[in-house]
Amino acid sequence: MASRDKGARALSQRQLKVGELVRHALAEIFARGEVLDDVIARHSLTVPEVRMSPDLKVATCYVMPLGGGEAGDVVKHLEQHKRFLRGEVAKRVDLRYMPELRFRIDTSFEASSRIDELLASPQVARDVGRDAPRDLDD
Repeated sequence: MASRDKGARALSQRQLKVGELVRHALAEIFARGEVLDDVIARHSLTVPEVRMSPDLKVATCYVMPLGGGEAGDVVKHLEQHKRFLRGEVAKRVDLRYMPELRFRIDTSFEASSRIDELLASPQVARDVGRDAPRDLDD
């Protein structure tokens, strides 16, 4: 996935591995409905990415409710339950030190949609020198 921070360094294999372990643990917790909160319970949450700090002490968890509705409220409520979530992740992931969880709204879907929109626009097709978008098989 593209870097979310401008000027960010490439992530180490350890950061990527731990981020994936935390991501899978959170996805399992959300899928099982283990967080007892009305706002969170109303939504199916996706966790597209978890980014670890270089020292593995902070996990920035990018989440998005399916459909995108109430994303800000969901993140606010996840922040209120982050101590519980940290404990649940610790039960599922074997680490010497369990990182602090920080929740952020995932905007990668919006960015991807905007890029697709731009690529499909007539101005881009004109600049590329073709009349309409073609399939990759052509």
